[in-house]
Amino acid sequence: MPAESPLERLRQRRRVAAERWRNRLAHVDALPQLTLLGLASGILAAGVIILFRWLVEGTLGRTLPVSGEHFEGLAPELRFAMPVAGALLLAFLLHWFSPRHRETGVGHVLDRLHNHQGYLPLRNATAQFLGGAIALMTGHSAGREGPAVHLGAASASKLGQWLELPNNSLRPLVACGVAAAIAASFNTPMAGVIFAMEVVLMEYTIAGFIPVILAAVAGTTLTQLAFGPDIVFLGGRQLTGHLGELPVMALMGLLIAAAAALYIRIHCHCAKATKRWSLWVRLPLAGLIAGAGGLLVPQVMGMGYDTIDSALAGHLEGSLLIQILAAKLLVTALILGLGIPGGVIGASLVMGACLGGAAGVLAAHLPMEVSEPGVYAIVGMSAMMAAVINAPLAAIIAILELTYSPGILFPGMLVVVVACLATRWLFRCEGLFSTLLEQEGKSNRPRLMQQLLSRTGVRSLMHRRFCHAQRELTLTQAKGVLKLQPEWIVLQEKQVLVEPAALVRYLEQQAESGEAEQDDSATLDLLGIPARRLEMVAIAPSANLYEAWQTLNKAQVDALYVPAPGGGIAGLVTRDQLESYYRL
Repeated sequence: MPAESPLERLRQRRRVAAERWRNRLAHVDALPQLTLLGLASGILAAGVIILFRWLVEGTLGRTLPVSGEHFEGLAPELRFAMPVAGALLLAFLLHWFSPRHRETGVGHVLDRLHNHQGYLPLRNATAQFLGGAIALMTGHSAGREGPAVHLGAASASKLGQWLELPNNSLRPLVACGVAAAIAASFNTPMAGVIFAMEVVLMEYTIAGFIPVILAAVAGTTLTQLAFGPDIVFLGGRQLTGHLGELPVMALMGLLIAAAAALYIRIHCHCAKATKRWSLWVRLPLAGLIAGAGGLLVPQVMGMGYDTIDSALAGHLEGSLLIQILAAKLLVTALILGLGIPGGVIGASLVMGACLGGAAGVLAAHLPMEVSEPGVYAIVGMSAMMAAVINAPLAAIIAILELTYSPGILFPGMLVVVVACLATRWLFRCEGLFSTLLEQEGKSNRPRLMQQLLSRTGVRSLMHRRFCHAQRELTLTQAKGVLKLQPEWIVLQEKQVLVEPAALVRYLEQQAESGEAEQDDSATLDLLGIPARRLEMVAIAPSANLYEAWQTLNKAQVDALYVPAPGGGIAGLVTRDQLESYYRL
């Protein structure tokens, strides 16, 4: 037999090291490994988002007068024609994607995370990158945060898939990608972390927090290197509220809840009613709606960050703020419901700033000391974002990081709580993403058992002490099998497990009855002796314990075997193990 070459030995060592790495990641406490992967995911996700921002902001900066957000400076015919042309281009682009690969945005990420173990297809991410860029560059009323979340999650997921990591580690990687994407999109690392844990993973764990935090730091670092450290709003100007106006703030929270519920209902009803419409009907219709909105209320076009700045500075009159709010709410809900691949978070900030700014203008006429309209606008932004996406903590942290105004935290927390409670209990509206997934018949909130079992891979729990045996053994062979002290005996040709204790009892009974004096060459049938036997089917080495549980129930068996890389069996997982793990 020829000796192995040095190169082949090196490859073999790398394969062994990779398998050890994957085996370690299958454990729930693989924090050092997940931290390194979180850093890599954050760098990759931030790089993709920076490219996305360069494409969109660079194009708009060269196209629009004054600044990359100043759609108001365009001629009326251009304000109408740009969204229409963009919608037609989107229809042509998405025509080449199958319907399942046209699914984009935060809802798609939640679906793939909770129902497909975090596997995000590259085709969907490609549709999101190109479609989101076209939508934003042609003035559609949408935000970049939804596309950023999808692109960040997909980047991290593809990294995990490329490394062939166990599925339980894909979940925290997706969260790392989301945190880095939010940080790279907004320059808000803490809000990225909270959004990833509150909206995406829907759980808070130490093992989950640390990699996600590092990913957000990486995303923010790259963003500041690419775009500078400037905050988005206010330019560092500090704003504070007054205790006496808290009742007014609470009333504003109710108004924001009504606006958020109205937005969610219009968006979801539009998506449901037009789901079966042709792509060539939905998107051109969305283009006409966006064009009409831009023609009548120019501030509705684009992401609207310049409108937020004007509202915070108090440069917009109350009547204009109400017009922008109504137009932004209606146009955004309709075009996103019709399938424009944009985000809702930025649009919710614009709506909240307008509603809050208008409330601040009205409050200024009250016979009491009130804050300037900018305070109401900031609080409105936070509350509208929280109510629409059902993420109160992420919204509060985002506004704190975007404005550097800790003085508005106290009134902001009150308004966020009122807005979220009223949206959910008074107006009977869950968050937008949950409602969209629910009406599509998809699971949108993981159960406790699913969350617990999804954190751990089958590699971490499987029995490794087992031996193979033929169905018929001599007494000598049977005693030799027991000397190995296996946890299970595998009858591989029958895909059956036999409990070794049953073979021990059988041999002891034979000895007590005197039959042990027989020739050791006498045979026994492992399928004929009284024993507990478990039928088994295969489970992928990358599977997590929740997938193992689903496979057991679907196949109606009580054991699984994990194939080894070079053939054979690497380990065994039984139903008893899973039940014991869950009960612990």
